[in-house]
Amino acid sequence: MSQQALAEAAGVSRQTIANIERGSYAPSVYLALRIARTLALTVETLFPINADEGDPQ
Repeated sequence: MSQQALAEAAGVSRQTIANIERGSYAPSVYLALRIARTLALTVETLFPINADEGDPQ
């Protein structure tokens, strides 16, 4: 799925999706759920938490 198609399905801009992919933007829980549902994945699969990275702020 393209960034544009995912953005349209999630109701955000393509740039928002690009920023999430780069790790420069942390989506809200609601947006993370919409993206996961669109891709038929779990939020945990899309946004794994690495214990070595600490708390993303």
